[in-house]
Amino acid sequence: MTAAPAPSAAPPAPPLPLRQGWPYFAAAVIVGLSQGLGQGFVSANIPQFAGDLGVTTTEASWLMAAYMIPRASLPLMLVKIRTQFGLRRFAEVGIVLYALVAFASLWISDLRSAVVVQFLSGVASAPLSTLGFLYMLEPLSPQNKMRIGIPMVMAVLMGAPNLARVISPALIGDGGLWSVHLTTLGLALVSIALVYLLPLRPVPHQKVIERMDFLSFGLLAFGLGGLTVAVIMGPIHWWTDAPWIGLLMAASVASLAAALVVELNRKAPLVDFRWLASPAMLHLAVTLFLFRLILSEQSTGAPRLFQVLGLAPSQLTGLFAVILGAGLLGALACVPWIRADRAPQFHFVALALIALGAFLDSHATVLTRPEQMIVSQALIGFAAILFLPPSLILGLMAALQKGPNYILSFIIVFLTTQSLGGVAGSGIFTTFINYRQAFHLQTLTEQMSATDPQLVSAIARGAAGLASQSTDAGALRAQAVSGLAQQASTEAYVMAYNDAYLLICLVALGAMALLLLHLLRDRLALWLARPAPSEAETPVQEAAT
Repeated sequence: MTAAPAPSAAPPAPPLPLRQGWPYFAAAVIVGLSQGLGQGFVSANIPQFAGDLGVTTTEASWLMAAYMIPRASLPLMLVKIRTQFGLRRFAEVGIVLYALVAFASLWISDLRSAVVVQFLSGVASAPLSTLGFLYMLEPLSPQNKMRIGIPMVMAVLMGAPNLARVISPALIGDGGLWSVHLTTLGLALVSIALVYLLPLRPVPHQKVIERMDFLSFGLLAFGLGGLTVAVIMGPIHWWTDAPWIGLLMAASVASLAAALVVELNRKAPLVDFRWLASPAMLHLAVTLFLFRLILSEQSTGAPRLFQVLGLAPSQLTGLFAVILGAGLLGALACVPWIRADRAPQFHFVALALIALGAFLDSHATVLTRPEQMIVSQALIGFAAILFLPPSLILGLMAALQKGPNYILSFIIVFLTTQSLGGVAGSGIFTTFINYRQAFHLQTLTEQMSATDPQLVSAIARGAAGLASQSTDAGALRAQAVSGLAQQASTEAYVMAYNDAYLLICLVALGAMALLLLHLLRDRLALWLARPAPSEAETPVQEAAT
């Protein structure tokens, strides 16, 4: 490849004046929100989609799977496509395609068409993350690209799903899902105007796509897409009750293994697996993946806990508004202190905040409401933005030290760990919740006895409270027993969520301990590698004493 000169030509470009830079910042925010809200609207409104399409929530979950399948694999080719066909064409085609898909979503009539549109939406939205990065970094100097640009664009991309939960109830209340689709389309049309009015600096075109890239991409796309479907649908259908999930996971692993064999035998691979398997990059990839798993406490835990407790989405808007604000504060906190060599300190503080927030959440009860979780969730939202920008800068610098061609491999690692780690974290979290809920429900059921005076009294009170609905004593008693069973199930779910929150706390504390050991090892290695005093200096030091 001859891609090396392109990155070296970009740094001399001077930063734009502030007056010219603000439109680029606005474009970055709107394009980033277009992508993030599109994903957030789906994940936050699965029950509403199910009702609108006349299907169950289990069937509607395929909408999320269809959206995430291309998001897990398409970044593999986007950088090469951008390099070969040009940044301008890449931006224009990407945003127009997204607008067309947003327009098509207005005419969804059944589950099949909705799944197809969501898959196309995932394909079309994949370039928008890249465009959001490029527009935020475009007007800044090289130093400020790292110090200001990356934290701010990460705050936009990670805050968009929370913003979707804030505004969804108002949109759905006014016009149902039609208003949600219109909002997505409106943002897409505004993004088109901004992309055409604000051109990015061109980069040299280079022919970098090879025929074998398509084979490698196909194998990687099938493998990553299959794993994405498995971790999303596994907890819903339950892993052992759906044989197709096991078969899909086996086929996905085989496809990834075949891609690894193909790539290791290429002179110019699509993904440099040898470099990715180096200790430094492997450590970074595991760190990013683990962090996304930990963040499932916020993305999956809090919303579903309150759903179990019977709260409507409109009652959660204040909580997610606070989380959104905490993320913005986290980005601002990164600006004065962020440096690649300070990444361990940022990671340690972020893990400590997550551990504290998860520990506070682990004391939930059936009476817990969003107001009681504002502080804990704000800590986790702040920590999320505090963690990722230093990791991104650290990886980019490591890639640049190896050469411009390695930037593609790192971008793949970062985006893949974030997309696949996000859905994997949600799947693992949900699986753990279901398992622990069954355990606690069995324990609560065993503690109940038909001759227990407290249970008999509770059934009598429940039947008395329902007396106005019927005069049949047997039916009233059955309804009272059903109500107690529902209360026991809810209590079991709350106990399961507390177990999950405590587990997240312990995992974060364990990660902190490993980080301290890693830093101690590095300090010890530096101390052992220090130069020994020369023989000529020793007598002088002895004479001085």
